[in-house]
Amino acid sequence: MRRALIVIDVQNEYFNGNMKIAYPPLDVSLPNITRAMDAARAADIPVVVVQHDAPEQSPIFAKGSPAWRLHDEIAGRPSNHHINKTYASVFTGTDLGQWIADNRIDTLTIVGYMTHNCDAATIYEASHKGLAVEFLSDASGSPSYENAAGKASAEEIHRVFSTVFHSGFAAVGSTDQWITAMRAGTALERDNVYLSVQRAKRN
Repeated sequence: MRRALIVIDVQNEYFNGNMKIAYPPLDVSLPNITRAMDAARAADIPVVVVQHDAPEQSPIFAKGSPAWRLHDEIAGRPSNHHINKTYASVFTGTDLGQWIADNRIDTLTIVGYMTHNCDAATIYEASHKGLAVEFLSDASGSPSYENAAGKASAEEIHRVFSTVFHSGFAAVGSTDQWITAMRAGTALERDNVYLSVQRAKRN
């Protein structure tokens, strides 16, 4: 197993901008993100820091604005690679795929924001590319949504996407579980769509 920790869009926009993360609370997710980064660094696991770019006139992630900047806790930590992206998936329009190949990475550990958007897009694409994927559910998060299709709380969005990820796209676990597995050189336990459905039918 050759892991890389992918730290997605931990930018000020999600802390004091127009897209504040609501669940899990930021005082839970941010410390877990930094713990994962520090543990990865200590174990010589490469860390990729990702930053989302939007046009300067955009109401969110406007390039060069304070909200666009990485959170100080992330900016102040070393990383092995930095990626700027303009799409949800970290793979699209970036060199992530080539970097993974060059570094012989076979497992991506995903942390950062948002669970259902950039994390999800990256998880699905990585899975489709044949990579093993891990998602740390307490080192990520969502805001609430409301639009013409309906309304969903941040907790609902995060929980549902985490459940779907664990049905086969990614092994979902806590930061503590991941650090323990990483230090032991083992993978987080995976599940599958068949068993996920069968358990729900029994209940």
